[in-house]
Amino acid sequence: MIAILFGGGLALVLSLLGTPLVIRFFRRRGYGQLIRDDGPQAHLSKRGTPTMGGTAIILSAVIAYFVATLVMGLGLSAGGFLAIGAFAGMGAVGFLDDYIKLRRQRSLGLTSTAKFGGQALVAIAFALGAEYVAETSTQLSVIGQTPFDLGSFFVLWIFVVLTASSNAVNLTDGLDGLAAGTSAFIFAAYAFIAYWIFRNGQAEYTDGQLTGYEGVYSLEAWLHADAVAVAAAAATGAALGFLWWNAPPAQIFMGDTGSLAIGGMLAALAVLTETELLLVVLAGLYVLETASVIVQIASFKLTGRRIFRMAPLHHHFELLGWQETTVIVRFWMIGGLFVLFGVGLFYSDYVARAVTL
Repeated sequence: MIAILFGGGLALVLSLLGTPLVIRFFRRRGYGQLIRDDGPQAHLSKRGTPTMGGTAIILSAVIAYFVATLVMGLGLSAGGFLAIGAFAGMGAVGFLDDYIKLRRQRSLGLTSTAKFGGQALVAIAFALGAEYVAETSTQLSVIGQTPFDLGSFFVLWIFVVLTASSNAVNLTDGLDGLAAGTSAFIFAAYAFIAYWIFRNGQAEYTDGQLTGYEGVYSLEAWLHADAVAVAAAAATGAALGFLWWNAPPAQIFMGDTGSLAIGGMLAALAVLTETELLLVVLAGLYVLETASVIVQIASFKLTGRRIFRMAPLHHHFELLGWQETTVIVRFWMIGGLFVLFGVGLFYSDYVARAVTL
C-alpha cells in the first residue's frame, strides 16, 4: 500500500511541476494545436494552444513507477514493466502522429495504415511479453479467467483490445480535461483492483522458488498485481497533475501522445488483472463516445442522414447549446458512475468467490 501511495503521489508532484515546463518548451517551438474549421466554432479560439502534453503524463508516470519500485524494494516485475511499456509505446505512436501534424501544419498525421501498424507493433510486443515473460493467461477474461482459451489468437485479441481502447480515448479527447479526468477515475479503479487481487493471494517459496499458492484469484493475475497496482497509481497521479493545467480553459492539450498512451495503459491493466471485458464497463463513457461515431457514420452511409449534430457525442451536446464546462462535468459524472458500477461488479464477484472457498 505504501508503494502505491508513494508512486501515485510522486507522479502527481512530477506532473504538476513538469507540465508547465512542457508548456513552455512546446510554446517556444510553436507546437500549437490545429483546430478543424468544421467543428464547434467556440473551439477556434483554442488554435495555437500547446499540444503533445501527453509527454508530461507519460514521463511523470514512468519515472514515478520506477522510483517507487526501487525505493520500496519491489524489484523489477514483468507485469509492471509491460504495463508501463504499453503506456510509453502507444504514447510514442501518438507522439509521431502529433509531430507530423505540427510539422506539416495539417490535421492528418500518420496515415491510417502507419498508425495501425505502430499500434500493432506495440500490441505484438506486449502480447508476447505477457504470454512468455509475465506468463499471463491466454484465456479470455471477464473478472478472472473463462474456460475459453484464445491460444494462437491471443496476439490478435491483444491487438484488438489495445487499439480499441486507445482509439476510444482518442475520440473522447475533444474537450478540455475530459479525457484526463475520466482516465484518472479508471486508473484509480485499476490501482484498487490490482491491490485487491494481491491482498487476496498467498504464495509459498522454498529456496526462492514458488512451491505453492492459495488465493481468490489466479496465480497468473496475483504474481504481478502489486507492481501493476503501483503502475496504475502512478498513471492516476500523472493524469491528475496534468488535469490541473488541462482543465478548462486548457493551457495545454494531451494530443494523440496522451490519448493513445492512456488507452494502451488501460488495455494493458485489463489484460494483466484478467478483467478484459470488465474494462468495457469501467470505460463505459469511452464506449458511448465510440458508439456515437460508429452510429453516425453507419446512418449517414445507409440513409444519408445524421443521428447526431456532430460526433463524437460530446460535440453533439455542444451544438445543442450546452456550455463546454457543462458537458465536461456531466460527462465526468457519467464516467464516474460507470467506474463505480464496474468496481461494484468486481467486488460482487469477489464476494461470490470468497463464499465458495
